Amino acid sequence: MQLIKNFINGEFVEGSEGKTFEKRSPLDNKVIAQVSEAGKADVDAAVRAAHAARNGVWGGLTTDQRVDLLYGVADEITRRFEDFVAAEMADTGQPNHVMRHVFIPRGAANFKVFADVVKNVPCESFQMATPDGAGALNYAIRVPKGVVGVISPWNAPFLLMTWKVGPALACGNTVVVKPSEETPLTTTLLGEVMNTVGIPKGVFNVIQGFGPNSAGEFLTQHPLVDAITFTGETRTGTAIMKAAAEGMRDVSFELGGKNAGIVFADADFDAAVDGIFRSVFLNSGQVCLGTERVYVERPIFDKFVQALKAKAEAVKFGRPDDKNANYGPLISAEHKQKVMSYYAKAAAEGANVVTGGGVPTMPADLADGHWVQPTIWTGLPETASVVREEVFGPCCHISPFDSEDEVINKANNNDYGLSTTIWTTNLARAHRVAARIEVGITWINSWFLRDLRTAFGGSKQSGIGREGGVHSLEFYTETRNICVKL
Repeated sequence: MQLIKNFINGEFVEGSEGKTFEKRSPLDNKVIAQVSEAGKADVDAAVRAAHAARNGVWGGLTTDQRVDLLYGVADEITRRFEDFVAAEMADTGQPNHVMRHVFIPRGAANFKVFADVVKNVPCESFQMATPDGAGALNYAIRVPKGVVGVISPWNAPFLLMTWKVGPALACGNTVVVKPSEETPLTTTLLGEVMNTVGIPKGVFNVIQGFGPNSAGEFLTQHPLVDAITFTGETRTGTAIMKAAAEGMRDVSFELGGKNAGIVFADADFDAAVDGIFRSVFLNSGQVCLGTERVYVERPIFDKFVQALKAKAEAVKFGRPDDKNANYGPLISAEHKQKVMSYYAKAAAEGANVVTGGGVPTMPADLADGHWVQPTIWTGLPETASVVREEVFGPCCHISPFDSEDEVINKANNNDYGLSTTIWTTNLARAHRVAARIEVGITWINSWFLRDLRTAFGGSKQSGIGREGGVHSLEFYTETRNICVKL
């Protein structure tokens, strides 16, 4: 059976404590690999390798030299495209077309996009008067933060890991990546790419393991880690922030969400149904930007509920390489248990179960996998658990509304503020409502349409900071001012 190792200082190595854990397939719960867990000494070795590389050959490269290497990384990912698709499917169990057309291409693009940003971004300069009349010139330079700890999630593992690694390396930092214990494969595979391209040893490191009292905690507490970037649930982000307070390390967090979708009666009905369906059920609902609260203007409410029901009931469960399948399992037995507990809560709180609410009947070879039904509820108050709390599963609650003010208040009445999607053909209304929704990103008549140059991040308990394009430079670099007396 395959043993997934740590990648430290350019070498694939087993954890020094000899501990391993199982990687199980979400499809059938079978063990597909053993993973070598990094101990405290291994994490220390990875961080010190990154620190040495930052102050060594990597730190001595010019921006153009780094850019060329990162373009090489993107090209090598593309050359090994099928390997990455296969690894991501094995990790997540999600359909081939999602990996092939979204997650893997975006992962490769992250290296080129941020290489271009770093190569072309200007820095500010100011001329100032001085008492002697000669003046002075102030100009800014950007320098890398140093060693960046990257803790990436399991729901889109390759895309979201490279979203952090790409800009970190482009800015001249080195990284130690702790992928989710549920999805170790593509991050490990990226180590092979780094070696093939010639990225210096120690620039990119991977440590496998868990959070508390394991690789994640050891990484966030290491004094040579200069900054920490994390995507995941808000509770974990709180723990990381406490660890980062020692040494005053910078943090960038993209955390939980309980995102609202708003559909006005004048929307292109079919486009809105398709868009909301995708935003609720893509990746089996395991998308931080996904829609779990849907608000539909009353004149089209009943029609919309029935149309979304029909689409949810038409999904085809199956293996990623099944061309007839378009719907995968949840990531793990633990997560399935969480989602099913919310299905039970919704029923207990009096929800009208429009469709789903249970576990589908699967063929014998998939019966032990982590499958749950796409689920739609109506009839619950705004105080209900599944309306207020993040489920992170293939489900949504749909409520009617009668006015702009009403739906804006409902959308904002939540602890989270990551994203929203608004559907209307009234452009003035779209701008008006979007400006009042308390989220980091709003889509109008679309969802998940991302220009990587734009700011990305959450409000309230959905995160800290913004990344994307030049905004990433604010986290991955320090700006220094130099004042020259003329």
